[in-house]
Amino acid sequence: MNGFTDLTQLFDPRSVVLVGASERAASVGGRTLANIIDHSDFRGTLHLVNASRAEVRGLACHKRVADLPSTPDLAVIAVPAAGVMEALRECAALGVRICVILTSGFGETGDEGRVVEAEMLALARESGMRLYGPNCPGVTNINKRLGFTFSPAFKDDLRPGPIGLATQGGGLGRNLLQTMQRGAGFALWCSTGNEVDLQVADFIHYMAGAPDVKVIGTILEGIKDGPRFLAAARAAAEAGKPVVALKIGRSEYGMKAAASHTASLTGSAEVNSAAFRQLGIIEVDDIDELVDIASLLSRARPRGGDKLAVFGSSGGACALAADMLGQAGLVLAELAPETTAALAAELPPFAALGNPVDTTTVTLTNPAVIETTLAAVANDPQVSLVTMPLPLDYGSVSLTVAQRMVAAQARSPVPLVPVWMSERLGPAYHCFAEAGLVPMRSLRNAAKAFRRFVDYGAREPGPMPPGLGANLPPAVIRTLSEVEGKALLRDAGLPVPEGILARSAAEAGAARLGFPVALKIASADILHKSDIGGVALNLSSAAEVEAAYAKVTEAAAGHAPAARVDGALVERMAPPGGVEMILAISRDPVLGHVMTCGLGGIHVELLRDAARRLLPVDLAEAHRMLRELRGYPLLQGMRGAPPLDIDAMARAMAALSRLVEARPDGFEEIEINPVRIGTQGVLALDAVIRLRS
Repeated sequence: MNGFTDLTQLFDPRSVVLVGASERAASVGGRTLANIIDHSDFRGTLHLVNASRAEVRGLACHKRVADLPSTPDLAVIAVPAAGVMEALRECAALGVRICVILTSGFGETGDEGRVVEAEMLALARESGMRLYGPNCPGVTNINKRLGFTFSPAFKDDLRPGPIGLATQGGGLGRNLLQTMQRGAGFALWCSTGNEVDLQVADFIHYMAGAPDVKVIGTILEGIKDGPRFLAAARAAAEAGKPVVALKIGRSEYGMKAAASHTASLTGSAEVNSAAFRQLGIIEVDDIDELVDIASLLSRARPRGGDKLAVFGSSGGACALAADMLGQAGLVLAELAPETTAALAAELPPFAALGNPVDTTTVTLTNPAVIETTLAAVANDPQVSLVTMPLPLDYGSVSLTVAQRMVAAQARSPVPLVPVWMSERLGPAYHCFAEAGLVPMRSLRNAAKAFRRFVDYGAREPGPMPPGLGANLPPAVIRTLSEVEGKALLRDAGLPVPEGILARSAAEAGAARLGFPVALKIASADILHKSDIGGVALNLSSAAEVEAAYAKVTEAAAGHAPAARVDGALVERMAPPGGVEMILAISRDPVLGHVMTCGLGGIHVELLRDAARRLLPVDLAEAHRMLRELRGYPLLQGMRGAPPLDIDAMARAMAALSRLVEARPDGFEEIEINPVRIGTQGVLALDAVIRLRS
């Protein structure tokens, strides 16, 4: 089921039934009830179900869901695992549209739990009822102060704001919420639990359309349905809402831990990162970085060509901040003459009036100057963002400075970002937090956040991938011989060397291709021909070709006696010069077909200089991929070398994409390594193609 359901009844229901309401304050049902009636601003109808009590906390209870007088918008299930299916069946029979299953003890426990989860999903599909969970902390809508959750921290984490969160971990999600302590504000939060039905993608899609959400943050351990996730990310992009993602499982250790936690496919880290970039998703490395960039984007959006300013009263901190920004490849604004004049009129003659702006000790003697000079810098026409390094806490003095900086923000068209470097979180720190300036905690992290901010504004939108070839059933995989593979590539419009398949040494020697030629063993069972001595190059006579035929067939028989050998492929040698590259399409089981291009031969493994995209890849996207390569200057021509035919390479990439797009369920893998790019055209010199059937 690829369609998305309107989840308004989940986040803002008019009526709710709590199944498993309890008098026991420490139980799941007891804590959930307390959050609803004591700490939420829920003004709808609340029904309680408890099989053994007539009332809980003075509120009447029904024995079963079936006894309810009307159908609620939302059911919250807090009964023990053994009673969950009965409650869900009764909810479905009553016509409940959405159920939140707080109860744990299902798929995360093993095979028996997964069997029950399969029953849940079958019931959901049959009835149309959507399920959130099981094993989830529930619903937290902070902007509306609604908590259908058992979390004892709900009452404490209620700073509203524009950031929506969808996570696959309850603890990490709550950790994100508690960055409210430094001023981050959140609209709502969902932690998806076992994702029997609703997934992170469903919540991202909802937030893409939620008017009170400006930025979406997510923590992912795995993606169960790649095309669904891609569709949700597309919806966010179309709504102009940045998505900031922390993907767990980028190392072998992380992938194993994520798989054991969520039972989700983690996918290739390189493919995930490539998909994120293609979708405009901002990938971060840790939780604090997620909050840094999400809160920054909730305050302002980059405008392209963004330049920064540094403003502070510590020369050393300002210099270090400027150095960090420079190392991140960021550009400091050159302040306009009128800005410099405004600074000179207010600051002492020994202050630094360039960028960074160092006010020196005027903060101690005349803190009012901070507001006017900071506002002057922020209003400079070149400045998109001002960072304010604060290396120490001076108690009341620092508080006065913070208050002046907060006042300057009201006069500033760009975000002012304090970087609180001290371990002492004094009143000034909390002043920034209460004002929503969300102080960052290190210059290093600030530089990373600013780099992501600028890059987000400079991104070049390309084709939005649908997830071609994802979620396919198991299939028989057949590897084509090089002859078959090159014929397929030739028909698709990719240039391949002129050649013939020879079935004897005499036939190989009689090939009328001109010299020099290459000769390669022809066998679908031998993929790495050069590794076994199955390739001979630069043959310049018929006698050499015949001798090479005997040599490569003998090598094949010795190294792969069971291999089916069709003979040898004789091809005209590619002209000298040029650069060898790799061009490949592989099928990620979660996200679909992904194209890889980079420097070829052994360099692809040695240098790992590659660009990746989910299909489709058109000409413009192919050029963007090539420009990403560190080796791109080689293609442009270096030190007097002629430029290579980059356009031809891009055409080959687009043609290969179209080949797979036409039948995505038919291709498992295509690897052309190397493809030789010369001054005029390209040639696919070797190819391995694996088909699904």
